[in-house]
Amino acid sequence: MAGDAPVIVRVQTDDFDAAAETARLTGDGDAGAIVTFTGLCRDEGGMLAALELEHYPGMAEAEITRICREAVARFSLLGIAAIHRVGKIAPGENIVLVIATAPHRHAAFDGASFVMDYLKTSAPFWKKEHFADGRTGGWVDAKESDDRAREKWA
Repeated sequence: MAGDAPVIVRVQTDDFDAAAETARLTGDGDAGAIVTFTGLCRDEGGMLAALELEHYPGMAEAEITRICREAVARFSLLGIAAIHRVGKIAPGENIVLVIATAPHRHAAFDGASFVMDYLKTSAPFWKKEHFADGRTGGWVDAKESDDRAREKWA
C-alpha cells in the first residue's frame, strides 16, 4: 500500500486550487479520511505588504518528497500532496497546501501535521518581509516553536 501511494510535490509561483488538488489525490475511493491544511500569508496587524519566499530549486523538491515519503510509510497514508508557493505573496494569499489521505482520521491528521512540522524546519525555504510602509525586512529566522513541534515526531 505505502509503496503505491501517490506523492505529489510542487514548488510554484502560481496559486493552487485546494479542491482540485484534493480531487486529484482521492480518486480510488479507499480513503476514509482526508485532511487538508492551507497556510496563508498573514498581514501582521496591517504591517505586512507581502512575504517573499525563495527556495533552493531541486533541493527543496527533493527534501519535500523525502518528508512526504516518510509520512506515507510512517502513517500508512494512501496519498500525500505538498504544494508550496514561492515569490511575493500578499496577505490573505495561499502559501502552502498539504493533503493527507488515509483509511482513518488519526493517520491523516498525523501525516499532515508531520509534513507541515518538517516543512517549517527542514525544507530549504527563506522568507523576507516587505512592510506596508515600504521597508524591506531581513530574512526571517526560524522559530523555536517550529523546532519544538518537529521534535514530537522524533
